[in-house]
Amino acid sequence: MREARRKIALHAFDVLLVDLNLGDGTGFDLIELVKRSRPGVEVVVISAIEDEPQVLHAFELGATGYLIKNAWFGNFPQAVLQVVNGGASITPSLARRLLHRLDQRDAGQTGHVNRMKLSSRERDVLKMVASGYTSAEIGGRLGISVRTVNAHVRSIYSKLQVKTRAQAVSYATDRGLI
Repeated sequence: MREARRKIALHAFDVLLVDLNLGDGTGFDLIELVKRSRPGVEVVVISAIEDEPQVLHAFELGATGYLIKNAWFGNFPQAVLQVVNGGASITPSLARRLLHRLDQRDAGQTGHVNRMKLSSRERDVLKMVASGYTSAEIGGRLGISVRTVNAHVRSIYSKLQVKTRAQAVSYATDRGLI
């Protein structure tokens, strides 16, 4: 870890390949150091461990790739090119497990949304939002005030657990709510 810190301070680089099990520290510490001192640097973890909590923690710290040493079918230069060009690089079997985990989480959230269904008026408002109408235009078409339209929009945000109109439209479209 000491040698890695020294080299980080001395050299310019765009991508860091890091093992989580460093002799005198953890790779997590190194990820944090790099993302704090050089936020634009891409970090790809190369590990023998396929532990989901560790993978998620690495991504939370800012890693954009996670490759399992014995399971990586591609090559490391390919992984570097992927992250430099705005992508992510992850071992296929690990990606599948993480996607399955997200599907299970989304299924639980969908159940939550179904319990708090959008009213027919909220669906009407959201459809018009999706069509690009402003609050004033929606109010005029539905015969309600702009204030009422905005109240419906806030209710939609709350029920769908989103913060913007674009997120609400995307979420509702993906789940067949509109």
